[in-house]
Amino acid sequence: MKGLFLAAAVVALLPIQAAAFDEADVGQLLESKRCQQCDLSGADLKRVDLAGANLAGANLSGAKLWAANLGGADLSGVNLEGASLGTADLTGANLANANLSGAYLTGTNLGGADLSGAKLSGAILTQANLDMSNLSGATLAEAYLELASLAGANITGADLTEANLISANLSGAVLAGAELEGAVFLGANLAGVSFDDARLCRTMMPDGTSDLSGC
Repeated sequence: MKGLFLAAAVVALLPIQAAAFDEADVGQLLESKRCQQCDLSGADLKRVDLAGANLAGANLSGAKLWAANLGGADLSGVNLEGASLGTADLTGANLANANLSGAYLTGTNLGGADLSGAKLSGAILTQANLDMSNLSGATLAEAYLELASLAGANITGADLTEANLISANLSGAVLAGAELEGAVFLGANLAGVSFDDARLCRTMMPDGTSDLSGC
């Protein structure tokens, strides 16, 4: 009987946990496109037009932003851990120092976005567009970047430990000083890529060979 009461108590708490975001903050965002430092964790913002919005420092962890328009938005320092951003438009968005660990970004357009210092560990970026983006100093350890396009991207000093870049397009990208231990570039386009001072150790190259030069 005690167990039943405990289970009922847990179930009763579930709606509270699911609605972690502040409804007033959501209303403010939709009305003004401004919501700095707001709590929007778990909010449903699918297909919402937030182009140019200012969300600096907001908490969007676990938020649903499928196909949302965030082009040119200020998302600097935002917490997007575990958020769903599949096919969203983040063209030219400011995501400097944002936390996107474990975020779902399949097919997302991040062309020209500023992701400097961002945390993208374990993020799913399959088929994402990161052309001309700034990923300098970003953490992409164990990120999934299969078939992603990073043409001309600045990836200087980034951590790509064990990142999956199978068949990705990195033509003209700058990987100077990057950490590439265990990274997989099988079938990737590395034409014109700069690896100056990058660390390659057990790094799988496009032809399937393993580069051990930095071990």
